[in-house]
Amino acid sequence: MDIQLIDTGFFHADGGAMFGTIPKTAWNRRYPSDDQNGCILAMRSMLVRDGSGKIVLVDNGAGDKHLKQLGYYNFFDLIDLREELQRRGVACEEVTDVILTHLHFDHCGYTTQKEERPDGKPSYRMTFPNATHWVSRAQWENFLHPNALEADSYFIENMQAACDSGKLRLIEGDTDLCPGIDLRLFDGHTPGQIAPYITTPERTYVFAGDVIPLAASVSPLWISAYDTCPVVSYNEKLRMLEEAAAEKQAIIYCHDAYTRCTTVKKVNDFFKADQKVSLFSMG
Repeated sequence: MDIQLIDTGFFHADGGAMFGTIPKTAWNRRYPSDDQNGCILAMRSMLVRDGSGKIVLVDNGAGDKHLKQLGYYNFFDLIDLREELQRRGVACEEVTDVILTHLHFDHCGYTTQKEERPDGKPSYRMTFPNATHWVSRAQWENFLHPNALEADSYFIENMQAACDSGKLRLIEGDTDLCPGIDLRLFDGHTPGQIAPYITTPERTYVFAGDVIPLAASVSPLWISAYDTCPVVSYNEKLRMLEEAAAEKQAIIYCHDAYTRCTTVKKVNDFFKADQKVSLFSMG
């Protein structure tokens, strides 16, 4: 099992939004910000090759289709994911599976690419045309009929081509994608977020998505204001963390610009990020 992390780019988010009710005097000791409370966040993707023919991509960043509409986030150092995968020996056409933790713009924007038609109207083609695209049914329904808090985070252009192609696979519960790759559902941040669990002989790696986006937000009480159901988020983080601490699993943080992956430690009723973990082939 070959696992690599890819930072598709970075953006700025308000620290008060990222840490919710936690005061800046507390969170700023764990995560840096500028004088306007802006925190740099990564858009992290994961490439997994299982050695048996599966080439799996987890999330793919914001892409470049909606940068003007999303100018508030001040994106920078965006990469061309097609070129980056080629550098790692993978053509987009070879990707067998794309797992989308959820459908907010910063996780699925590169799923499609814009191209101009002869009549001048925009169209969108799949970036990974041969891949099955895994999304939870709950998240898909929320994407199609979003609540007011999430509506601005969804763009139909990111996913319509995948749906039209018949390559969209909706799951309704925890699902085994293949031996060693399990998809588990977590609510709170958004309905039906997928957290892939990648099991190797050495340990299990958990791509936590926005269940635990930062090493600084490991504590179950540190809930982002972006989470639509904070009490649910608290309980779901506990569920993930209890197993991770007991089984010595490694948590991969999709948005942490400074810490990619750690184990977690439980001391009494308190959880914290513990030892940094290097993956087998970290990009």
